[in-house]
Amino acid sequence: MQQLKALFLNCSLKSSDEVSNTEGLIKDVQVHYKQLGVESEIVRLADYHIAFGVQEDMGSEDQWPSILEKVKAADILIIGTPLWLGEKSSLATLAIERLYGSSSVTNDKGQAVFYNKVGGALVTGNEDGAKHASASLLYGLSHIGYLIPPNVDAYWVGEAGPGASYIEAGRDNDFTKAAVERLAYNTYHLAGLLKNNPIPAEGNTLE
Repeated sequence: MQQLKALFLNCSLKSSDEVSNTEGLIKDVQVHYKQLGVESEIVRLADYHIAFGVQEDMGSEDQWPSILEKVKAADILIIGTPLWLGEKSSLATLAIERLYGSSSVTNDKGQAVFYNKVGGALVTGNEDGAKHASASLLYGLSHIGYLIPPNVDAYWVGEAGPGASYIEAGRDNDFTKAAVERLAYNTYHLAGLLKNNPIPAEGNTLE
């Protein structure tokens, strides 16, 4: 099998000088990827100036184009988000909007540029909303061409109200650990299949 690359977009509202519980969950997936020989990278979106819009390059000081190049080079894209008021973060919404800006771009077969790539979602928070946020992210990725394997919505949520977040809680939840493992292996297996047997262009080009 050819070398697979995975990219994590950490949509925490915190920049890299602060601890991110979302990144803690991402790193748990990276443990499995390392064992599987998958090369992976984390991009903390809060570290970048990302313009609003639905174009590949919004000009001026927009730093999205450099992130987009990493997205296009990756076989697997995992979007990680915290929960705020039961929803994915504003940066997660921004990421989906900017990815949508490439929805009319095609590969060498005339398919959407995100065809034959695999998507997944990671969610952390202190309150409910993980499945809602995952559904939104996974639909967005599917709509622009990503293939979504089964069981790729790993999450952790604490008890209602103020309390320990994922890292503070010890990252020791059997349900979450099992979900993380399924996400890692299912994205790995499907990405490998697509690498060697891509979806035929017949009936699904944008031209």
